[in-house]
Amino acid sequence: MSTDLGTPAVLSPDEAERAVRLAAPRGYCAGVDRAVITVEKALDLYGAPVYVRKQIVHNKHVVANLEGRGAIFVEELDEVPEGATVVFSAHGVSPEVHRQAGERSLKTIDATCPLVTKVHHEAKRFAGEDYDILLIGHEGHEEVEGTAGEAPEHIQLVQGPDDVAGITVRDPERVAWLSQTTLSVDETMETVAAIRKRFPALLDPPSDDICYATQNRQLAVKEIAHDADLVIVVGSGNSSNSVRLVEVALESGAKASHRVDDASEIDEAWLEGVSTVSVTSGASVPEELVEGVLEFLAERGYPDAQAVHTAEESLIFALPPELRRDLRAAARD
Repeated sequence: MSTDLGTPAVLSPDEAERAVRLAAPRGYCAGVDRAVITVEKALDLYGAPVYVRKQIVHNKHVVANLEGRGAIFVEELDEVPEGATVVFSAHGVSPEVHRQAGERSLKTIDATCPLVTKVHHEAKRFAGEDYDILLIGHEGHEEVEGTAGEAPEHIQLVQGPDDVAGITVRDPERVAWLSQTTLSVDETMETVAAIRKRFPALLDPPSDDICYATQNRQLAVKEIAHDADLVIVVGSGNSSNSVRLVEVALESGAKASHRVDDASEIDEAWLEGVSTVSVTSGASVPEELVEGVLEFLAERGYPDAQAVHTAEESLIFALPPELRRDLRAAARD
């Protein structure tokens, strides 16, 4: 007869040295949370289908889940039947898209992140004051297209320091800059410094346009990456902020860093000889996908994750006003 004295299992030296660190904050930001809830509430209130222009947020799991509930994602408004309900994504749209929606008598719900809307307002103000506006961002990104559409005669895209030499402006004394909200903070400021070297009178936006969530997630990954053997970033490939987290991790000293949509994309070869694994996720990633990665690691002998807190986030954005109005009306009926 054997007696279990509760003696802990003896770990191999490799297992004893292993650690998993989890960035905090990570995952959903207030703008993403608002956008996803907007589509869910619209489906509940109006019934399926509800159309969504572009991906509501850049995460394929979120999109697939909403499709399963009756959302239909389209690239452009001509794919939406006249008079139907359409939600604009968190990345924002140009005035031209709003005009097209009006022409087609579409019921629109604007889920643009309020921080992106702030950049749109800044673009209109600078244009109204007749500044040339240098928009730092990635060509083809929905947010960049939406912002540029606010003042196309005044805005030119700058993708990085290498573009600065080719900038032409009407008056070097009347130049301002704006940026895509999901960029790397360090990368953006490097570009701003290069622009300012050419145009010393460069006007800054009223406040830093890199959103609080992007900054917080980049600061958190720096903290968990500096001595990590491996950093796993959970996020989709079209998520600018997720891709940036991989780059920031490597710049901060991680020996390796990889982006995965979920645990099924982890290559076990990445774990060979790895003691310290750090995990984080982009701003459009549901927490269950991170939990799946932690379970994957636990099944391979890695211990429970230790959270590394670098900031607290409590910001909540109200739902779009047109949706709030209809929800109130439905509650009265």
